[in-house]
Amino acid sequence: MLKLKYLFDNVNLAEMLLGNWEYDKESIDLFKYYRISSNAIYPFQARGKTQMLRFSPKSEKWQDNILAELEFITYLRTKKYGVLETVVSKNGEELVEAQTPWGDYFASVFKRVAGVQLNKTDLSDSIIFNYGKALGKLHQLSSEYNPIKNKRWSYSDVLNWIQTVLIDFPNETSALMETKLLQDYFDSIPITKNNFGLIHYDFEYDNVFYDEKSQSCNIIDFDDAMYHWYAVDIEQALYSLQDCIPAEMFQQKQQCFLDGYRTEYELSADMMSLLPACRRFANLYGYVRVLRSVEEKWENEPEWLVNLREKLKEAMKNESSCFGLDI
Repeated sequence: MLKLKYLFDNVNLAEMLLGNWEYDKESIDLFKYYRISSNAIYPFQARGKTQMLRFSPKSEKWQDNILAELEFITYLRTKKYGVLETVVSKNGEELVEAQTPWGDYFASVFKRVAGVQLNKTDLSDSIIFNYGKALGKLHQLSSEYNPIKNKRWSYSDVLNWIQTVLIDFPNETSALMETKLLQDYFDSIPITKNNFGLIHYDFEYDNVFYDEKSQSCNIIDFDDAMYHWYAVDIEQALYSLQDCIPAEMFQQKQQCFLDGYRTEYELSADMMSLLPACRRFANLYGYVRVLRSVEEKWENEPEWLVNLREKLKEAMKNESSCFGLDI
């Protein structure tokens, strides 16, 4: 999540950055459908086709991570995997670095994928099966992937980053304890080609689009990709499904998901046993990202920002409930 000061709509900045690409001038009206979280996303059109401008302050991202993300996406497309496609700038760049009156930014453009977000479907057994199948295929392709130029960071890098952030929050002793517990736990798990690799990390229903025509899924938003146990993606996907599936149906849908996964990749009992620790990792990472984002406060904040702070505060309370407990 970006720092709160970057969550404000800035059409002028978006238009300035978009000038690095070809676009239909009249489609700037689509900017009103923007969203900002870990990046700012502004839709527009080029030759009548919807595309997405994604940008963030350079101070909030690591260039090597972004380049590694784009390289992995390219690899997946060469394997005919359903994934978003980058659009090169007028200068032939996938990643643009731009100096603006609002600071230095990274920007990229992606084509809109086919289909609708998973949660806007009827979430039938067939669709959930294909959701799991898509994740299994992703892990199968990841297990064979060797980056050529750039490598994403790993779970250990993330935990080191968390410790660095917590230096500025000396009262967050339970979060620091949780960081060390998770580092020790994961360090004790043997890493193999079959259980560990480059994961999506955010393989949740809002990043998965189901295409009825091909009866398959298309995946977006690899911004949080990292080297980790494949179990993390499974945990994140199943955890997100609880938001849109009635509790009494969840076990059945979970089985559909896992059955789909197994058609593409092995799912061992050892991998499933990692799920509780994977949830702990996701909770800690989310907690610290928000902690860092909300640190700055201003007088006379708009109502939407005040409400957002309250929602984030409640989320942090839930995420930290298990900090420091034995894994």
